[in-house]
This record gives sequence, C-alpha cells and structure tokens, in this order.
Amino acid sequence: QVQLVESGGGLVQAGGSLRLSCAASGRSFSSYAMGWYRQAPGKQREFVAAWRSGGIKTYSEAVRGRFTISRENTGNRVYMEMNNLKLEDTGVYYCGVGPSGIEYWGKGSPVTVSS
Repeated sequence: QVQLVESGGGLVQAGGSLRLSCAASGRSFSSYAMGWYRQAPGKQREFVAAWRSGGIKTYSEAVRGRFTISRENTGNRVYMEMNNLKLEDTGVYYCGVGPSGIEYWGKGSPVTVSS
C-alpha cells in the first residue's frame, strides 16, 4: 500500500523558515517525479515545486528564489526548505508523486505564516 506522509509544517512568523519532509512508502518511486503543492483557505490547490526525472527542479513563480526542493538518492523522500516566508504562503502543503501527473497524494501538512 502506497503512503505519503508529510511533516515539518507549523506556525512561523513572516520572514522565518520551515523545512517540509515527505516520506513515501509501499514501492520505489526513484523514477517518478515528486513534488509539493499547496492549498490556501478558499483557493484551489496549486503547484509549488517538483523534482523531476534527471534531477530537474521546477518552481512556481511565487516561491522561486525562496524555496528549495531536494530529494534523497533512494528517491522515496523529498524535502522543501522554505525561507523568507510570507503571509501568502499560508496553506496546507501536500506531497505528490507520479510518473507524469500526480498519482499519489499525502494528507498534507499545514503551514501558517503570521505577521
């Protein structure tokens, strides 16, 4: 059974940092893309960052330069270092994995940025 478990979210002041982790189990995902999405209150889920095949990293414009995605060599763990957090970064952060689109989702880790 495939499971994705996120951790590392929490409450942080604007300008602060958090590090999210996602652990996938149930099979090897070394050939799959893994990434992060987020959903702010009252808004749709949106792409944040992804680590794709070949080590290609992509970011949304909203987080580029502030967030950094990384991945373990085994391929089943992905991390996201979030720096200089802004109020608009508040939301539930979801880890996703799939061969192209997202096939599996975690349950999410809430991040709240306060002023």
